[in-house]
Amino acid sequence: MDIIPAIDLINGQCVRLTEGDFSQQTTYDSDPLAVAQRFEQAGVRRLHLVDLDGARAKQPVNLPVLERIARHTSLTIDFGGGLQSEAAVRQAFDAGARQITAGSIAVREPALVGEWLRTFGAERIIIGADFRDNHISINAWAEQSERTLAEFIEDYLAAGATTFICTDVSKDGKLQGPALATYQQLRQQLPQAQLIASGGVTTLADVEALAAVGMHGAIIGKAIYEGTITLDEMRPLL
Repeated sequence: MDIIPAIDLINGQCVRLTEGDFSQQTTYDSDPLAVAQRFEQAGVRRLHLVDLDGARAKQPVNLPVLERIARHTSLTIDFGGGLQSEAAVRQAFDAGARQITAGSIAVREPALVGEWLRTFGAERIIIGADFRDNHISINAWAEQSERTLAEFIEDYLAAGATTFICTDVSKDGKLQGPALATYQQLRQQLPQAQLIASGGVTTLADVEALAAVGMHGAIIGKAIYEGTITLDEMRPLL
C-alpha cells in the first residue's frame, strides 16, 4: 500500500484544515519544499499536493510551489485544487504534476472529466470521491448529494477511471481514525477499483488496518504534522 503524505497550500504555506473549513486552519510550515524534501529523505515516493487557494479561486494559484517541489525532489506528485478546465490540467502537468485529482468537478461535470480520462489516460487522472455517511459531498463539503459513494465510483469505473481518493470529510483533520468499515465494503463491492483512503488516518495501527482491508494507498496529513505518526515509524512501510 502506498503511503502518501499530504501538503495543503494556502498563500504558499503548508497548512491543514479541519473538515475542509477555512476558518479552522493551522499553518505548519512556511516552506512546503522543505517539508516535501523531508518526506523524500524518509523514503516517501508519492505526494498529495492540494492548492486550497486554487479551490477557492476555481483556478490553480500555487503552481509555482508545485514547480519548485517537482524540480527539487523526485516525488510522484498528484495535484488538485482549482482544476476546472483542460487548460488548467495541462498547466499542472507542465508544472511537474505526474497526476491530478479531479475533485468537485468530477461530481459537477462528469462529461468533462470523462474527456480528461480519454485525453490524458486513466493513470494520470485520479477521481476525488469526497463522502459523508456513504454519500458524495458537494459544494466544498457543505452539502450531501443523493449519490452513494459506491454508485459514484461505479459510474467512473464505467467511464474508464481506475484510481479514487476516498475522503471521509466527517473525519478529515480530526485525528479520529479512518472509515474502515466503509473502505472494507467498497473493496468487496468494487474490487477492480484502486482505492486510496483519506481522512482520519491517525496512527500506525490505522495504516496497517487500511493495508489489511486491501486499500491501495493512504493519504496522511495532520497525523504527520501533529506527530501521531512519525516518519521514522512509517519508514518500514515505505
